[in-house]
Amino acid sequence: MATTPLSNLPTDESDRLRSVRAYDILPALTEPVFEEFVALTARIFSLPISLISVVEEDEVYYPANLGMPGNDQQPRVEALCSTAISLARAVVYHDLALEQYSDIPSEALHAAENNQLRFYAGALLRLPDQRPLGTLCIIDRAPRTFTSDEQHILDLLAALVSRTIAVRHLCRMQPETGDVQWKRLSAELQEEVQAFNALVRYLFARHGTQVPIPGAFLTQVESRIRDLQSLLDAYRP
Repeated sequence: MATTPLSNLPTDESDRLRSVRAYDILPALTEPVFEEFVALTARIFSLPISLISVVEEDEVYYPANLGMPGNDQQPRVEALCSTAISLARAVVYHDLALEQYSDIPSEALHAAENNQLRFYAGALLRLPDQRPLGTLCIIDRAPRTFTSDEQHILDLLAALVSRTIAVRHLCRMQPETGDVQWKRLSAELQEEVQAFNALVRYLFARHGTQVPIPGAFLTQVESRIRDLQSLLDAYRP
């Protein structure tokens, strides 16, 4: 197992790892609602790959994965998702083959080249205590532009996933009623995300796919994200 160099670790890494393990995050993210989130994210940006990553000590895990079957985990030093943790911010790489990115370890660049990955954008996912756990990311095997408005939508989607993780945790803290509440809320959320996905398909069918995504489309997407956020915020244990 490759050990992650100290230079690639955030200053609060030991506290971050304790939080990742305390919240038992990997089992949570294998639930169907998170697969719905990555499917929605890929659909919004018309990209073939979307992942939820969990950055552990020396490995990165992909519990929700659309477009890279069999890619369940990889060494942290080879994972583009680990750069967002190291930098403590969202990252965007428009063309991994042609542009120079000093913040990406050489092992990660080689892994991206071997997998023929050209575009990567990842927004931080946060635990209920606000420590970063990994990313919600989108990937393409062709270079792509990515505007600040598109990044804003990816950030909102990541915040929505993070809020879902937090609400699930709150439900699980209620031993008598929490499981029932979470099952009901998770099912409702899945239905809403599926309906959102259908709306995005309809909009693309009617107006066509454009890169960058037009502002009017992103405005409608943001409105639906806010609706889902309100659904989660209404939960009270």
